[in-house]
Amino acid sequence: MKIVAIISQKGGVGKTTLATAIAVAAEADGKQAAIFDLDPQASASFWHDTREAPTPAVAAIPSSRLQHLLQAARESGCDLALIDAPPFAKDIAFEAAHHADFILIPTRPAVLDVMAMTKTLDLMKHYSKPSAVVLTFCPHAGRELSDTEHAIGELGATLCPVRIGNRIAFSRAQQTGLAAQEYEPDGKAAEEINSLYKYMCIQLKEVKHERTEKTTKRAAS
Repeated sequence: MKIVAIISQKGGVGKTTLATAIAVAAEADGKQAAIFDLDPQASASFWHDTREAPTPAVAAIPSSRLQHLLQAARESGCDLALIDAPPFAKDIAFEAAHHADFILIPTRPAVLDVMAMTKTLDLMKHYSKPSAVVLTFCPHAGRELSDTEHAIGELGATLCPVRIGNRIAFSRAQQTGLAAQEYEPDGKAAEEINSLYKYMCIQLKEVKHERTEKTTKRAAS
């Protein structure tokens, strides 16, 4: 089972939207996915409550139970676990990062979000986990995009090549218990989510490859 944590120290950057959409994309790819909702607002759980389909599974839990439930998910055959972490909670962010194979850091292309992203990156350095910053709510064009990308580069962070646009399909889908690719299968939002999912899968394969190499080297020594 692979574990992806979606972490940002700022709210309103699309963590839950990404978590639910990626989980749906994983299921469309033939995988069993689950979302662990650590945010007290329980947005992912509300999404699941309004959803007609029973999957992907969503569990609203305190961070203290995360390790136990991740193990239970692994034993039940889950392929991908997504951790939806709350903003402004360093201890929970640490817990989510500790268990993650890969971390997505969603960020709006705006000054305050870049400042919050810096705090999140500082938290992530503690674990040295593979991570990428993904720009969300992006306008069609504007200096904000290039400025934010430059700031990410200056911080030495990895920038996800997929931008998530400021598209109405995301909010409408979220309100009806759907993912954007279900709400509007041929739309730009669906295209962006599918591209993000493919990018994430590549990163997870690289993580697996790196771990295999380290295991082989230890065995040889």
